Amino acid sequence: MSLYALNLFDLAGNDDYKAYSRRSLAAVQKYGGSVVALGKLDEDAPVLVGDTAPRQALVLVEWPSREAFQGFLDDPDHAELHPLRENGTRNYLWWAYERIEDLRPLLTHRS
Repeated sequence: MSLYALNLFDLAGNDDYKAYSRRSLAAVQKYGGSVVALGKLDEDAPVLVGDTAPRQALVLVEWPSREAFQGFLDDPDHAELHPLRENGTRNYLWWAYERIEDLRPLLTHRS
């Protein structure tokens, strides 16, 4: 089952994320992941809603499975890659979502 990794973040005042972005696509593709969307905050949008402050950037990655995503995280070949992401960003939010076909399962399992 596919897994989506939603990344929301602000860029730090250094070049670490630039270095990360040069190598991250190949690292993601190694585990079957694909970047579904890249976005920059639309500061002119008429309404921003949420309990969390908006972030500058959005990256949405689709992984073929939770195991593929975990393989990307645990790969020793990426040991020096992940710190570039961590040091090159601020206010990082990273959530994983399982793919569903529609919202009905969520609507019937309210908590």
